[in-house]
Amino acid sequence: MSPLPIHGREANILADVVKALLDSETRNYEAFTPITMNIPEAGGIEPDYCFYIDNWQAVVGKARIDWQGDPPPDLVIEIDVTTYTAAEDYAPYRVPEVWLFKKSGLKIYSWRGESYQQQTRSRYFGEIDLPTLIGNVLQVASAQGTGVALRELRQQLMK
Repeated sequence: MSPLPIHGREANILADVVKALLDSETRNYEAFTPITMNIPEAGGIEPDYCFYIDNWQAVVGKARIDWQGDPPPDLVIEIDVTTYTAAEDYAPYRVPEVWLFKKSGLKIYSWRGESYQQQTRSRYFGEIDLPTLIGNVLQVASAQGTGVALRELRQQLMK
């Protein structure tokens, strides 16, 4: 089944928010979509977007990622419009942070020991109330267009 337009729009906007935040702090990163993460004994999973932030140098320029040798992405984003994904789906990979976006908004999960724990803040953007920020960007995007919403966000971040 093909994803609905809302799925692609929200995935794109959340990824662009992450890029804008990283760019505003002049932090380097590598981002991938689509990508299939696959460990034979654990099976595969396809995040809507993934980012290497702390470990960007481990994958820069790579055509393929070795899921058993290279580090996992630092952040994955999942948009759930018609399906259900749980943070625990990423446990075999030990992705440090998983964002799940559903109708109820953004939920942030952090890998702690042997499981994911819901957090109020991101380890990568700890000073920012991401659920509110993303909710605002999505609201502006819905009313005035994605371009307007992202330009306004970038302008806010430059202040």
